[in-house]
Amino acid sequence: MTRKQSQLSAVIQMYKGYLIDLDGTMFNGDKVIEGAVNFIDRLNKAGIPYLFLTNNATRQPSEILEKFESMGFTTAINHIYTSADAMKAYLQEAFDTPSVYIIGTESFKNTLTYDGTAVFNDYAPDAVVMGLDTSITFEKILTACRLIQNGAQFLATNPDIKIKTSYGFSPGNGSFAKLVSEVTGVSPVITGKPNSYILTGALARLSMLKEEVAMIGDNYDTDIMTGINGGIDTIHVSTGVHSKEEVMSKRVPPAYTISTLNDWKL
Repeated sequence: MTRKQSQLSAVIQMYKGYLIDLDGTMFNGDKVIEGAVNFIDRLNKAGIPYLFLTNNATRQPSEILEKFESMGFTTAINHIYTSADAMKAYLQEAFDTPSVYIIGTESFKNTLTYDGTAVFNDYAPDAVVMGLDTSITFEKILTACRLIQNGAQFLATNPDIKIKTSYGFSPGNGSFAKLVSEVTGVSPVITGKPNSYILTGALARLSMLKEEVAMIGDNYDTDIMTGINGGIDTIHVSTGVHSKEEVMSKRVPPAYTISTLNDWKL
């Protein structure tokens, strides 16, 4: 059997665990994606470990769980690992109680500061940390640019340029991070997908080796590249940002591509 996308019925490989994207894979905005609830139900019934691996840092895991439950998913908070969690781990490893200027939602700010891991500072911080801010302003962007040019390290949760919604697309954190990068000439350290920080944390949470899991997602640049960069198999679903035709034209395509999660056999 080849690893290319031939007939899905020929797929016989069994994975011991799954890393699963949210936006564009489980739901688009407030709309549940076909096959998503059933796929999680099948994982739960089979007792297969899984972790939702999301670049969305706007909500804390408890808030994400509430959204899941309102949409009919049966899961638990320990199945959720976000780019905010990865950012928190990075800050703990790289600094000793850093001062940070944070662009992001209140939930994101609370994740980083509630236990003293980081202290908010808008005049001379160790780092500028960018997560998607649904109340972004020119003043916040201007402050970030000034602080980075004054020597603060530039960190961002994720490079997603756009996010699939029920009405089309909306700007992602990567759009604003790219703006700051263009102005300052400084590229951010990304702690979310497709970089290794979030993958390392996720595998540790699952207590699994990379050879034992597969990464499922819709976005080639983040989800699929997380697997490719990290040496784990990838499963692309055509329910979000990138189509099958787009991902199959890449120099390194995903291991598998499917229309919906109903097509994947555990």
